[in-house]
Amino acid sequence: MIKYVKQILIIAAVCFAGEAVHYFVPLPIPASIYGMLILFLLLETGVLKVESIREVSTFLLDTMIIMFIPAGVGLMEYWGSIKDIWWKLIIVIVAVNAAVFAVSGWVTQAVGKKVGGK
Repeated sequence: MIKYVKQILIIAAVCFAGEAVHYFVPLPIPASIYGMLILFLLLETGVLKVESIREVSTFLLDTMIIMFIPAGVGLMEYWGSIKDIWWKLIIVIVAVNAAVFAVSGWVTQAVGKKVGGK
Protein backbone atom coordinates (compact mmCIF):
# COMPACT_ATOMS: atom_id res chain seq x y z
CA MET A 1 0.00 0.00 0.00
CA ILE A 2 2.79 2.43 0.90
CA LYS A 3 4.50 1.57 -2.39
CA TYR A 4 1.47 2.81 -4.35
CA VAL A 5 1.18 5.99 -2.30
CA LYS A 6 4.86 6.70 -2.96
CA GLN A 7 4.38 6.16 -6.69
CA ILE A 8 1.33 8.44 -6.77
CA LEU A 9 3.27 11.11 -4.88
CA ILE A 10 6.16 10.89 -7.36
CA ILE A 11 3.80 11.32 -10.31
CA ALA A 12 1.96 14.13 -8.52
CA ALA A 13 5.28 15.87 -7.76
CA VAL A 14 6.24 15.74 -11.44
CA CYS A 15 2.83 17.16 -12.37
CA PHE A 16 3.28 19.91 -9.78
CA ALA A 17 6.74 20.68 -11.20
CA GLY A 18 5.14 21.01 -14.65
CA GLU A 19 2.59 23.43 -13.20
CA ALA A 20 5.39 25.46 -11.58
CA VAL A 21 7.35 25.65 -14.84
CA HIS A 22 4.17 26.70 -16.65
CA TYR A 23 3.61 29.45 -14.08
CA PHE A 24 7.14 30.86 -14.38
CA VAL A 25 7.85 30.35 -18.11
CA PRO A 26 5.80 32.72 -20.27
CA LEU A 27 5.24 30.35 -23.18
CA PRO A 28 1.87 29.10 -24.46
CA ILE A 29 2.69 25.50 -23.57
CA PRO A 30 0.33 23.52 -21.32
CA ALA A 31 1.62 22.51 -17.90
CA SER A 32 0.96 18.86 -18.70
CA ILE A 33 3.50 19.03 -21.54
CA TYR A 34 6.09 20.46 -19.17
CA GLY A 35 5.26 17.66 -16.74
CA MET A 36 5.74 15.02 -19.43
CA LEU A 37 9.06 16.56 -20.45
CA ILE A 38 10.23 16.62 -16.83
CA LEU A 39 9.20 12.98 -16.37
CA PHE A 40 10.95 12.04 -19.62
CA LEU A 41 14.15 13.80 -18.55
CA LEU A 42 14.06 12.19 -15.11
CA LEU A 43 13.62 8.74 -16.65
CA GLU A 44 16.23 9.27 -19.38
CA THR A 45 18.89 10.57 -17.00
CA GLY A 46 18.26 7.75 -14.54
CA VAL A 47 17.31 10.11 -11.72
CA LEU A 48 13.97 8.29 -11.63
CA LYS A 49 13.79 4.58 -12.32
CA VAL A 50 10.85 3.09 -14.19
CA GLU A 51 10.38 0.64 -11.32
CA SER A 52 9.66 3.62 -9.05
CA ILE A 53 6.39 4.34 -10.85
CA ARG A 54 5.62 1.16 -12.80
CA GLU A 55 2.49 -0.08 -11.01
CA VAL A 56 0.68 3.25 -10.74
CA SER A 57 1.59 4.34 -14.27
CA THR A 58 0.37 0.99 -15.63
CA PHE A 59 -2.89 1.43 -13.73
CA LEU A 60 -3.31 4.97 -15.08
CA LEU A 61 -2.68 3.81 -18.64
CA ASP A 62 -5.09 0.89 -18.25
CA THR A 63 -7.87 3.16 -16.97
CA MET A 64 -7.21 6.03 -19.38
CA ILE A 65 -10.22 5.12 -21.55
CA ILE A 66 -12.52 6.18 -18.70
CA MET A 67 -11.22 9.73 -19.12
CA PHE A 68 -12.78 9.91 -22.60
CA ILE A 69 -16.33 9.28 -21.36
CA PRO A 70 -16.95 12.96 -20.43
CA ALA A 71 -15.85 14.03 -23.92
CA GLY A 72 -18.32 11.60 -25.48
CA VAL A 73 -21.10 12.86 -23.24
CA GLY A 74 -20.18 16.42 -24.21
CA LEU A 75 -20.54 15.50 -27.88
CA MET A 76 -24.01 14.12 -27.23
CA GLU A 77 -24.94 17.23 -25.26
CA TYR A 78 -23.92 19.54 -28.12
CA TRP A 79 -25.16 17.34 -30.95
CA GLY A 80 -27.66 20.02 -31.94
CA SER A 81 -24.79 22.40 -32.63
CA ILE A 82 -22.64 19.98 -34.60
CA LYS A 83 -25.18 17.80 -36.41
CA ASP A 84 -24.94 19.87 -39.60
CA ILE A 85 -21.13 19.77 -39.75
CA TRP A 86 -20.31 16.33 -38.30
CA TRP A 87 -18.97 15.05 -41.62
CA LYS A 88 -16.57 18.00 -41.85
CA LEU A 89 -15.35 17.23 -38.34
CA ILE A 90 -14.75 13.59 -39.29
CA ILE A 91 -12.71 14.68 -42.33
CA VAL A 92 -10.60 17.03 -40.23
CA ILE A 93 -10.06 14.41 -37.52
CA VAL A 94 -8.98 11.78 -40.06
CA ALA A 95 -6.68 14.25 -41.87
CA VAL A 96 -5.05 15.45 -38.66
CA ASN A 97 -4.54 11.87 -37.44
CA ALA A 98 -3.00 10.89 -40.78
CA ALA A 99 -0.65 13.88 -40.56
CA VAL A 100 0.33 12.98 -37.00
CA PHE A 101 0.96 9.36 -38.01
CA ALA A 102 3.08 10.43 -40.99
CA VAL A 103 5.16 12.98 -39.09
CA SER A 104 5.62 10.57 -36.17
CA GLY A 105 6.80 7.88 -38.58
CA TRP A 106 9.24 10.21 -40.32
CA VAL A 107 10.63 11.50 -37.04
CA THR A 108 10.98 7.95 -35.69
CA GLN A 109 12.81 6.86 -38.84
CA ALA A 110 15.10 9.90 -38.74
CA VAL A 111 15.95 9.36 -35.08
CA GLY A 112 16.42 5.64 -35.70
CA LYS A 113 18.86 6.34 -38.52
CA LYS A 114 20.71 8.91 -36.45
CA VAL A 115 20.94 6.73 -33.33
CA GLY A 116 21.27 3.37 -35.06
CA GLY A 117 23.64 4.58 -37.76
CA LYS A 118 21.64 2.90 -40.49
